[in-house]
Amino acid sequence: MAPKNKKRNYAKEARWAATPEQKKRRAARNAARRAAIKKYGKAALKGKEVDHLGSSRKGDLRKRKTRVVSKKANRSRQPKRGGKR
Repeated sequence: MAPKNKKRNYAKEARWAATPEQKKRRAARNAARRAAIKKYGKAALKGKEVDHLGSSRKGDLRKRKTRVVSKKANRSRQPKRGGKR
């Protein structure tokens, strides 16, 4: 999320999301969610997220263990992002 005093560059975000690497990661996240829905049912995942255990910022998500957690729990354990602060 951009700092409150800076405007977001939506064009830059769209270019980043369209890169082949990000498309593969998004597809892996979607596949993991579909697998969790198949295993636990759609009602069990309502308001929840699929957490990829042990994944790095740029690593492959397809062969990672997953678990179903609340949105708050998943977002609170996000890895540090490198950047100028």
